[in-house]
Amino acid sequence: MACNSCSTGKDGQPKGCKNNGTCGTDSCNKLTVFDWLANMSLPNGEEPFIGVEVRFKNGRKQYYKNTENLTLSIGDIVATQAKSGHDIGMVTLTGELVRIQMKRKKVDINDEEEVLKIYRKANQKDIDVWSSARDKEEAMKVKARQFAIDLKLKMKISDIEYQGDASKATFYYTAEERVDFRELIKVFAKEFRTRIEMKQVGFRQEAARLGGIGSCGRELCCSTWLTDFRSVSTSAARYQQLSLNPLKLAGQCGKLKCCLNYELDAYLEALKQFPKTEIKLHTEKGTAVCQKTDIFKGHMWYAYEGEWMNWHKLTTDQANEIIEKNKKKQKVASLEEYAVELLEDTKVAFENVVGQDSLTRFDSPKCKKKRRNNRGKQKRNNKSRNNAKK
Repeated sequence: MACNSCSTGKDGQPKGCKNNGTCGTDSCNKLTVFDWLANMSLPNGEEPFIGVEVRFKNGRKQYYKNTENLTLSIGDIVATQAKSGHDIGMVTLTGELVRIQMKRKKVDINDEEEVLKIYRKANQKDIDVWSSARDKEEAMKVKARQFAIDLKLKMKISDIEYQGDASKATFYYTAEERVDFRELIKVFAKEFRTRIEMKQVGFRQEAARLGGIGSCGRELCCSTWLTDFRSVSTSAARYQQLSLNPLKLAGQCGKLKCCLNYELDAYLEALKQFPKTEIKLHTEKGTAVCQKTDIFKGHMWYAYEGEWMNWHKLTTDQANEIIEKNKKKQKVASLEEYAVELLEDTKVAFENVVGQDSLTRFDSPKCKKKRRNNRGKQKRNNKSRNNAKK
């Protein structure tokens, strides 16, 4: 199932989603939550929770009160209360799971300023006004960016969101420094003939709103399922022994990739078994310094001071054993007696599973050319011999 904006056009080419994933169809569902409490009955005849989660453009979500006791289900288009006028959104969650989400995010259902009301289910007129307003956003964004450039403002208009009743347009922008956009608002109000609201977002939030494909080949985590943005530091890359290359570690937002935090806990847990790299190993042959560690195999490489080209591989247990002896003011003879025990396994760890075919079966054979050249030389030699006899 797909909406009209997701279907193909007259020429057979895909149009693309104009609703930025808020149409509620299977192909556009973004940041969807599975209601695993939907089929569970409430104890002691309690009334269902009146809180409802509603999603707007680009995954923006808010909580509302269903004071009219409307029969709502996931995917319904509703008209919600706004500070002025009304907005149009899609229901993404109902029931007890909304109570859990609001408790986790510390949102009070009785706060009338933060939690507004749901008026009604949207009728066809509401949807038509909402759709026509959405169609204007892309052209407005192009003009808005040109106005900001003409005024020489150091800011970027990343997205525009119309309110459901088309009475207000919210301009989302990013900027490195504080921007005085009072003159820009006057130009916007004169050109677009609507109420203007400017809202600054971070670079991570901008990437989440716009979406895209990451270096892993999948959709960006922030635009599909990631909702809380935790700080990412370069120490996460150091713990995982990644090269500090900004081109590889930075995402589309220009900041460090959020996925650097995903496996960080596993690396920190594994590093607890490793001795600190600053600790030196004292032997009778000399003092050894750690040069490299392999977290996956549990190996460490040490080199004697002054012999930096010769590395000796030890396991973490062997390194810890030498350190414990050093603490007791004992020295081992040398690292070689430990490193010699680590024999390299040279056995091939893979087999040919492609029908035992040669990897160079598509290469042009070179031996045939040599044979042809040899045959040509023999023919020439024979002709020259025959001519000489004549």
